[in-house]
Amino acid sequence: MVADPSPALVELLRQLDRAAGRTESEASFADGHDRWSLYRAAMDAPGALPPLFEAVSLEPDGPLASGVVGEVLERVPAGEREPWVRILDPSVRAFSERRARELGVLESLRQGAVPAEGIGDLVDGWSDWLQLRAVRAAADTAVLRVVSRKGRTRKIRQAAVEALRPPK
Repeated sequence: MVADPSPALVELLRQLDRAAGRTESEASFADGHDRWSLYRAAMDAPGALPPLFEAVSLEPDGPLASGVVGEVLERVPAGEREPWVRILDPSVRAFSERRARELGVLESLRQGAVPAEGIGDLVDGWSDWLQLRAVRAAADTAVLRVVSRKGRTRKIRQAAVEALRPPK
């Protein structure tokens, strides 16, 4: 059973509601679905990340907080990811830690900073999510060739093969 949000969190959620440009409601924010909806709106609102960070740090529902952080990690620069991961309870932190590392790999692939000869050893340790994203992000066709052979699923291997084909 997840505890109701604290009064401090409720006040932050009301502030976040305003920062996200939503009409402030008299909701208690006791429902996790309502909080998720607010968090999602705040992710896209300019200037709402600071109050979102504070609210997530007080979020009593660990999986909900983890879901928010997982989404935010893709929206913030690499240097800002670590604090988001650290605000999570250690019991729900593993997913976000991995996602932050995977996003770093993707950025390196986009920049061509991962040598193709090292990819063969790395690809087996990548999640399906990372393998599929790597196909879209890789600047080096040698990386695509490795993923086309070593991708974990047929879908991933096929996506790499298709990415290797010259445009029509």
